[in-house]
Amino acid sequence: MARGMKASWGTRVAGSVPLLVAFVSAAALTGAAFFTVEQAACSDPGNYVRHDNHIELVGGCVDRADLPATRPADRQKPAPQIDGEAGFYRP
Repeated sequence: MARGMKASWGTRVAGSVPLLVAFVSAAALTGAAFFTVEQAACSDPGNYVRHDNHIELVGGCVDRADLPATRPADRQKPAPQIDGEAGFYRP
């Protein structure tokens, strides 16, 4: 803007439109998240238990039939190694 010129009402409104759109989008996404959580019909969220070399989900609403089929164990890739140690999180 040139020196001494005042911003018109139109430029102020045009400058605040992206901010308004961001707030409306954030509110809509927050509402969708709350709605999704309320509709989840799971009373037992489950918990993770650490065993010797892996972590296991115990409880929860995931049924084994809902999961995709896996490859046979002999064809699976080995877990990635970090600093020479086997990884704890395995598929």
